[in-house]
Amino acid sequence: MTSQPTLTKPEEGPAGPSGPDTGLQAGLKNRHLSMIAIGGVIGAGLFVGSSSGIATAGPGILLSYALVGTLVVLVMRMLGEMSAANPTSGSFSAHADRALGPWAGFSIGWLYWFFWVVVLAVEATAGAKILEGWIPAVPQWGWALIVMVVLTATNLASVGSYGEFEFWFAGIKVVAIAAFIVVGGLAVFGVLPGVDSDRAGLGNLTEHGGFLPHGAGAVLTGVLLVVFSFMGSEIPTLAAGESEDPQRAVTKATNSIIWRIAVFYLGSIFVVVTLLPWDSQSIVDQGSYVAALDSLGIPNAGEIMNFIVLTSVLSCLNSGLYTASRMAFSLGRRGDAPKAFARTTRRGVPQAAILSSVVFGFVAVFFNYKFPDTVFLFLLNSSGAVALFVWLAICFSQLRLRKIIQAEAPEKLVVRMWLYPYLTWAAAAVIVFVLGYMLTDTEHDGRSTVLLSLLVAALVVVVALVKQRITATRTAGVAKG
Repeated sequence: MTSQPTLTKPEEGPAGPSGPDTGLQAGLKNRHLSMIAIGGVIGAGLFVGSSSGIATAGPGILLSYALVGTLVVLVMRMLGEMSAANPTSGSFSAHADRALGPWAGFSIGWLYWFFWVVVLAVEATAGAKILEGWIPAVPQWGWALIVMVVLTATNLASVGSYGEFEFWFAGIKVVAIAAFIVVGGLAVFGVLPGVDSDRAGLGNLTEHGGFLPHGAGAVLTGVLLVVFSFMGSEIPTLAAGESEDPQRAVTKATNSIIWRIAVFYLGSIFVVVTLLPWDSQSIVDQGSYVAALDSLGIPNAGEIMNFIVLTSVLSCLNSGLYTASRMAFSLGRRGDAPKAFARTTRRGVPQAAILSSVVFGFVAVFFNYKFPDTVFLFLLNSSGAVALFVWLAICFSQLRLRKIIQAEAPEKLVVRMWLYPYLTWAAAAVIVFVLGYMLTDTEHDGRSTVLLSLLVAALVVVVALVKQRITATRTAGVAKG
């Protein structure tokens, strides 16, 4: 019988009590953490990918977003409970390490790192396409290179520079989508002049084939299309480790997740499907948000949305590089990655972890340009279900860590999962159901995404178990000697 894992106490870095990981510094201010928490849940996928979800489920896509949003709220509550009790740059990976064993922390940490490295390539390419449209003299690959280099420099400078960059770019996202909701809402209820009242209105929710024009099953298909746009909600729990008051930052981010999802996701999609009929051709041709802006008579709607998407892309790139490097740093600290990853500069920056993540990001960008339909498609699909794997690991970690925290330090339970353990088990069951349903989806590559992601996950788990066995053998040998 294995011994129960114990909670670890936060350590002090060279600059004083900067967070739980030696070497990292408390360079993130409260306003940085607040905007990272608010903006982190708004990915470029919301602006770019929502049109396919609307075409699939009609107005019922609101139910898809509500279902996934509820799941994310539950998962974030579990993560908030664990992270408030023991803030760490490794977040859920470190929690899985303590709750489920080193193999779990190793596996979920490397899978998460792999996910964000691939995201770097996706976002860099998306941003490069927009910039090339504005300044065609610079080739697309050149813009991708420029964007990656600038953001690498930002992350290498200090965690404060990352926080400042993210504060302003996430702020643009937040202001833009808030303005869209307010203006669009006024138009829907007939308060805004100059809008085609025959097209805008609550009637769009039930007309044109009804609220569920393709049946209730389309809501589940919609879930598959929107679930990955929520990835990033967990970033505040990683960033909190480099704030002045990690416990307060985690608690605040966890408690605010409900209204953030309700306003930014459900609110903006509600405006889109009430401004225009869900089957409007303009949604397919222009994208949901551009079509909605066009219907309001706003000039240059496409360019405005391109600017907003670009800020979202840059924000996602910045956070992706930060998140990948901090996960690599945490893996290095636990002996699951090269020791160099755990070293920091005098400014508290894990330089080797950042540069290694960037190198693999550049490799992925290269594959995206040279082999988009083979190598890069494999990378994309094999990392696609990682979000669900991470959420599942959070569920099982919380089930075990709650008992450990209650036994050792109950005062650290400043955030508690609701209706424990029933809602935790319910969330885990929903995640397993979504993974199973994806196996039936051949139209949107759901099956290939799950199968390839499971293949990569299985390989990583095998490596983790072999490493754990070797470590145990060496430890036993040293004990005997």
